[in-house]
Amino acid sequence: MNNKTQIIKERVDIGKFYFKRPLWQRLLAVPLIYVPIIVAIPFIIIGVFFVRMHLKMTGAENLKKFTDFVPAWISHRYTSKTQITGKKSKISHFLWKYFWIFNCKMYCPLSVALLRYSLYLVQVVEIWWCPFNHDKKRLYKDSAIDKSSWHIYPNFVKLLHEDDRDNPIWNEDVKQNS
Repeated sequence: MNNKTQIIKERVDIGKFYFKRPLWQRLLAVPLIYVPIIVAIPFIIIGVFFVRMHLKMTGAENLKKFTDFVPAWISHRYTSKTQITGKKSKISHFLWKYFWIFNCKMYCPLSVALLRYSLYLVQVVEIWWCPFNHDKKRLYKDSAIDKSSWHIYPNFVKLLHEDDRDNPIWNEDVKQNS
């Protein structure tokens, strides 16, 4: 299978089925995207606080910050003047502007950034405590650390499997092959 075919097979099919759904279902779906965020965000923020505190207390330095995951405001393609809006009426135009500002400038980038930041911290924790390779660990390369908790003890390093001992994601002494 070539890369082009693989990319296509990994896509989610949504656009071709959207208008096949009843209108009531599509309208009801809109507020459903906010429920998980309203419910989960406070807990994710608390979790991020404790995981970050754990990492700092175990000696972590140079951790990325939440703001490292937030896209620059200027990087958004549309501005308030150029954003796409429905021009049917002044009310419709205002609602589109509000929807755009809230969703495209706040909700989407900030919630995705928070989830990505939380994932980053959890990956650092896993790499620190569990430097044991599995088929998805290669995806953790953006959360790489200098040494795992196993690599700081010479007697433990000897016990590790070669793939675990010599992984550049959690052992900075190994040359990266990429």
